[in-house]
Amino acid sequence: MSDELQALIGAELRREVPEPVKAFAAQLARRAGGAAAAVLFYGSNLRDARLDGVIDFYIVLDRVGAWPGSRLAALANGVLPPNVGYCEEVLDGHALRAKYALISLSQFRRGVSHGSLDTTLWARFSQPCCVAWARSEIDLVAAVNVVRQAVMAAARWAAELGPDRGEALAYWRALFARTYDAELRVERGGRGNDLVERDAARYARLLPAAWNAAGIRFVASGPDELAPEISRLQRNHAEKQWALRRRLGKFWNIARLLKAAFTFDGAVDYVVWKVERHSGIRPEVTEWQRRHPLLAAPGIYWRLRRLGVLR
Repeated sequence: MSDELQALIGAELRREVPEPVKAFAAQLARRAGGAAAAVLFYGSNLRDARLDGVIDFYIVLDRVGAWPGSRLAALANGVLPPNVGYCEEVLDGHALRAKYALISLSQFRRGVSHGSLDTTLWARFSQPCCVAWARSEIDLVAAVNVVRQAVMAAARWAAELGPDRGEALAYWRALFARTYDAELRVERGGRGNDLVERDAARYARLLPAAWNAAGIRFVASGPDELAPEISRLQRNHAEKQWALRRRLGKFWNIARLLKAAFTFDGAVDYVVWKVERHSGIRPEVTEWQRRHPLLAAPGIYWRLRRLGVLR
């Protein structure tokens, strides 16, 4: 499988990342006892080349049960991936914080397919990412192929739901407007436009390469304008299919939030960091509170009220 899209995605995922990020990814991967295949680095810290804030990782596993934790957490991750967690480490003199998601390679492959009812994975991994750690070259290539599939799924939806003709960026803007609308989001409505504009050259290269890889015919009428050969019947069918995904999108988000109440590893430390970041106050927590976040939640809430953090 050698094509322009794979070359573009391969180069992107093989980019160098800061040594502290690589060390953090490797340390997290070791928790799986050899069952971690790759750790993908994505999000605002990658885009802005920063180490502060929270680093976003996706940890790809051979099987979700390989991650240490309760049977309930593994079962929940098998039914509705990914589980999420938070941790803090000091590496190479840098105090680092990471939020990580856990998913098996087979779940990842299903989630980035064009037919997936959940748009979250392919929408996320059609955006820039790279491999911060891989168990082997074979695992790295597998990660490249999955991300390639995510970009192809996104590009197909962009062709089916986007304008009849226009510049490449217009298709991505239209697509991300749809995906943001299908999820519970705290970002403002133009967030998708911002993502496209800051990596405009990347998205302009990816779209025709992804259409070629997906077998979508198109006409390039000039240096900037593209017109995919999508019939009105195909567009109408895609609109109906997207309406279903839009209705399900917020359900998936709410279900994951409810699941996180029972499975979020490091939830208390994550709340403490958020409080300190926004208020300058770092509440002290006990090991018991870390082990039992749901039982500890009322006490932490009232302590934050007394400190004046919550009103």
